[in-house]
Amino acid sequence: MSENTVSRPQERRNILGFLFPSGTDRYINIAVMWLAVFGTLMIGSASMGLAVSNPVYLPVTVAKQIIFILIGYFVMVQMMRRFSFRILHSQTFGLIIVGIAFLLFLASLFDFNGSGSKAWILLPIGITQVTLQPSEFAKVALILIIAAYTGDVKKTFKDKNYIWKRPFFIGLGYVFIVLVLQHDFGSAVVMGTICVVCILIPSHPQLRSFQKFIGWFYAVGMLFAVFLLSPLGEPVIRHLPLEDYQISRILSAIDPFQDQYNTGYQLILGLIAFAAGGWKGLGYGASVRKYTRFPAANTDFILAIIVEELGIFGFLAVMIPYTIIVVQLFRYALKMRSEQGKIILVGVAMYIVIHALFNIGGVTGLIPLTGVPLLMISSGGSSTMSLMAALGIAQAVILRWNQGEFQ
Repeated sequence: MSENTVSRPQERRNILGFLFPSGTDRYINIAVMWLAVFGTLMIGSASMGLAVSNPVYLPVTVAKQIIFILIGYFVMVQMMRRFSFRILHSQTFGLIIVGIAFLLFLASLFDFNGSGSKAWILLPIGITQVTLQPSEFAKVALILIIAAYTGDVKKTFKDKNYIWKRPFFIGLGYVFIVLVLQHDFGSAVVMGTICVVCILIPSHPQLRSFQKFIGWFYAVGMLFAVFLLSPLGEPVIRHLPLEDYQISRILSAIDPFQDQYNTGYQLILGLIAFAAGGWKGLGYGASVRKYTRFPAANTDFILAIIVEELGIFGFLAVMIPYTIIVVQLFRYALKMRSEQGKIILVGVAMYIVIHALFNIGGVTGLIPLTGVPLLMISSGGSSTMSLMAALGIAQAVILRWNQGEFQ
């Protein structure tokens, strides 16, 4: 009897130690758990409309999401325990960079869903099919690449451009494949924005001129984007070297009612869902829009279904855990002296922030639709697993800092 009373508390401690490793940030862990559970419930609800004509769709979609979360959580915990800055300078890290580049190129050869965006690799597994989107993992890799090559560099070099050359050309190669070969404008912009923020963190003197150039270049690009979305920008938009569907998305963001039954249809339905939800929502599972021809109800536009069913409380159920994670990552980044640690923590925080801003902006018509998912809320394995891996790396940095391995 006494043996059992001793072993059970020990067993509970072991389980909690696996789920929440000591030294990591508990608020981030709790927020991730909440997003995993809430996201799965909402994916199930948003998938009901598609399940009307295909009864197998709902259980298969939910089962796949649960499997993705379990794999992602396992990877996250392993990253918490095993990641260290030494990995960034190892041969293994170089192989990861090359491997992701190969997967990005492989995905660019096929268009599995006929959308014109060649961004997925199709994996037939059993009775279903799973798609892998390498660009999601490339976003995390770029954060680590910039940390590896620009963070905590003490030497000065004869070639003043030496420090930024490798991360710049690797990042440029990734973005080129995603933007030009895969036609995935949204992911390319996310990757570029993350890189810009991360490259501004190191303080090496030989980086300053490059940092100023990148900062001004991106600022001008943002001003140009604002101009395009103004009424004066429409004539310019029609002559941009973009695909027809990309131009249509930009024009729909300016005025979705110009073509309300075609390019503006999805955005209008999303806005109606937001209006129908109001403050309290219609109730979990009670969305009307998901039973109409609502494209991407459980992926890119899942936030519209959440607000329609749960109102402002549903919106806060997503934004509060996001905010907790981002605030905690920035809080630790401000405490650290290590530039590599800062780059990783700020990069992962910006990964979440940019995805949230692009998704919310797209479904509300503030910016053009980019196809960027709401991380851990939208249905999809690549975005879920890549975010959990990124948070595992960030938690490893926090863990090592709490243990005093670096300042």
